[in-house]
Parts: sequence; C-alpha cells; structure tokens
Amino acid sequence: MIEPIERLIAVLARLPGLGRRSAERVALRLVQDRDRRLADELMAALHHLREQARVCHVCGAITTIDADPCRVCTDPRRDARTLCVVEESSDLTAIEESGAFSGRYHVLGARLSPMRGEGVRDLRLDALLRRVRDGSVEEVVLALDTDAESEATAHWLAERLAAVGVRVSRIACGLPVGSGIAYSDPQTLQRALVGRQPMTPG
Repeated sequence: MIEPIERLIAVLARLPGLGRRSAERVALRLVQDRDRRLADELMAALHHLREQARVCHVCGAITTIDADPCRVCTDPRRDARTLCVVEESSDLTAIEESGAFSGRYHVLGARLSPMRGEGVRDLRLDALLRRVRDGSVEEVVLALDTDAESEATAHWLAERLAAVGVRVSRIACGLPVGSGIAYSDPQTLQRALVGRQPMTPG
C-alpha cells in the first residue's frame, strides 16, 4: 500500500468496530471513487462535526455548540432527583427511545477496561461526584452493560457513590422479549430471577 492509504487505514482502524481489514476496505473505496464525491462528502461531514458537535459540559452527552448544556439537562420537566449513569451517549439515546426514564443522565465516556487501556482517569467520575454532592440527587441508577468489565465498573462506582450517601440502584437484567429460557445463559437467568417483579391480576 502507498503511504497515504496506509496512513488513512491506520487512523480508521483506531475507530471502534473497525479492524484493519474493514479500515482497508473503507480506504480503498474512498480512493476508487472516480469523481471523489464520496471523499469530499466525508471530509465536509467531518469538518461540520468538528465545528458543531460538542460534549455537554454537565452530563457528557453529545450535543451541539449552540445547545450546551444539552436539551435533557435544560429540560425543566426532567426529574433532577434521579440520575442515570451510562457508559456512552449511544446508551443514553437507547434509554430515551424506550421512554422509560424521566430523570437526568451522566455519561461516563468509558469503563474500567485494562484490555482497552481505560482506567479510573478516563471515567467522568469527578463530575459525577460533584453533581451528587450538590444535594439535589437522591438516587443514582447504574445503567451499564452486563459484561465483566462493566460489572466491575458498576461495583466500583456503587462503592464510591454509597460513600457519598446517595441511594444507588442498578437496572434489572433479564430475558429479552421473544427469547426462550432454554436458550438463555445462567447469568441472565440468575439476574432475571433476582430482579423479578410482582404481577397484578388483570
């Protein structure tokens, strides 16, 4: 490969979900575009992203330069007493689409992951503790993934938050809709049983 393509591949391969082979396919597609329209559109979109997109200085969610703090942080209808902690902005978006949460959010931006080189310094922990210590937050809901690294992060956070004196809860984990018990792993079944909810007739 010539140097310009190798350089692009190296940059693309650093993005999540793109390995060396995928990055190579993207780079070659951009080079082989005869009228260079795709490359031009990509460069324009990246420039627009760099100029307009921001991380909300309050919660850490992705927002725009003219909406910082973000719309969730400034919405007076949101319950400021409940704070939902997520790993990434995409998790926040998924929860918002569910319509099941009416409080506010805090995006960690990472998790404790030695394999990925992410540690305590990468978490937006200081900002989280400041928000909790101001006295308005009564409950922190940890909505982290269920893999080993996220589990470790959740337990680590729970200890630090409990020390501040705030109530800490964790979202229930159970069986996906439409799935069968026989096809579920033991950890999922254990969480489903521990997090069981009462049923009311009718």
